[in-house]
Amino acid sequence: MSLPRTHTRRGAAAALTILMAAVLGGTGAGASNANTNANANANADADADAQQTRQIASSVLGTDYKITLTAQRSTEDEYAASVLLQVYTRAGGAWKESDRVTVGDVNGWFWYPLTGTGAVCQFSTAGTEPAPLTVSLLLTPSLGCSQPTDFVVKQGRVYAA
Repeated sequence: MSLPRTHTRRGAAAALTILMAAVLGGTGAGASNANTNANANANADADADAQQTRQIASSVLGTDYKITLTAQRSTEDEYAASVLLQVYTRAGGAWKESDRVTVGDVNGWFWYPLTGTGAVCQFSTAGTEPAPLTVSLLLTPSLGCSQPTDFVVKQGRVYAA
């Protein structure tokens, strides 16, 4: 049994319409996803511009000093980081930063080892004046720890030892 030509053309036209709708619908969804992805990427870029920090060690020496080590993620290289050693003195019942130095080179550390388990190999302080301070941090799990770096905190200021 053969169908009249009008039914065949209508069926082909219907199939073509469904196919076009599927293609256009997919294109629209793709454009929508691309726009959503572009927005997500813009938000990620904005988050990357805001510098990420994480305190990795802290010590309070009596009522005189509070000393912290903070990893600061690079804004240029997502894998690089700097380490800030900050000294705080007590003023008016609150800790106020009195000095800060960079431990090692700026962006000379790797972010993930610095912010992971075992990042601080050595962080020793003493509550004397001047206060000796030694820092050694994890370079990478395979390389191990950095050579210890010695500092002295004297009257709220940091000096190389």
